[in-house]
Amino acid sequence: MRIGYPCINRSIGCRGDRTFRLASYGEERLYDTVAGNLACLQKILAWNLESGMLFFRISSDLVPFASHPVCTHRWQDHFAAEFAALGTFIRKNGIRISMHPDQFIVLNARDEKIVARSIAELTYHAEVLDSMGLDSTAKIQFHVGGVYGNRETSMERFIRVYEDLDPVILGRLAIENDEQRYSAADCLAIHERTGIPVLFDIFHHACNNEGESPGDMLSAVEKTWAGRDGLPMVDYSSQHPEKRPGSHAEHIDPDDFSAFLVQSQTHDFDIMLEIKDKEASARIAVQLARNDPRFVG
Repeated sequence: MRIGYPCINRSIGCRGDRTFRLASYGEERLYDTVAGNLACLQKILAWNLESGMLFFRISSDLVPFASHPVCTHRWQDHFAAEFAALGTFIRKNGIRISMHPDQFIVLNARDEKIVARSIAELTYHAEVLDSMGLDSTAKIQFHVGGVYGNRETSMERFIRVYEDLDPVILGRLAIENDEQRYSAADCLAIHERTGIPVLFDIFHHACNNEGESPGDMLSAVEKTWAGRDGLPMVDYSSQHPEKRPGSHAEHIDPDDFSAFLVQSQTHDFDIMLEIKDKEASARIAVQLARNDPRFVG
């Protein structure tokens, strides 16, 4: 069981998600930005390793506008050595990597242009992971999409589009339950038709479920992960005490996280902390998990 956090480390003085306006796009601007993002990503991974955090979600902004038609530059070739070095570091140290495109990824959209843009974005994410030489345990997580007034029809549309994706993308994907539209049970139904692994979001399940306990759902979703997929991935957060239901906490609740570790003892998975203060909470989570026999860090 590895513990991690997404995209940004606020302790090391750099960001791996710098971008710029589309109007200022150009080869020099692109390459300067990507070079800085890759250098920062290396620093983040090294810091995480020293801190016992072996799970990290790489920012989708690593290569700005990579899936946009304006991007005709072969960033994969230009930075081949840098990507290869990152991949070597990741594999050598047993780090788990994931990515999570933004909410505009909607494979079941009724607008074919939205579907095409979604596929282009998924292709870019797969190219990042491929450029690092990472195996299929490095996943791209995303949501099912919209309901459009008919859940069953929208799920069927998702399945049709999914089954036509390039195999290079297919092996990278995992679907995640969300807090409003598609529950973990819906994702399991899609898995039965497609074989896609289900990434279980504990907090989203608390907001949107069909009465299943978290333990029962963990048992169900872990069966969707084959050997080539690695350990199941689980997203963890808790409710912000002062915001609307579904708002992620600013800081880890040690008692809630400790209780989650106890309640999930019969399951093994990698935990992504979706908590606002990123590595600060991840540090606390690592300390709380030190005596857990599943923990690797």
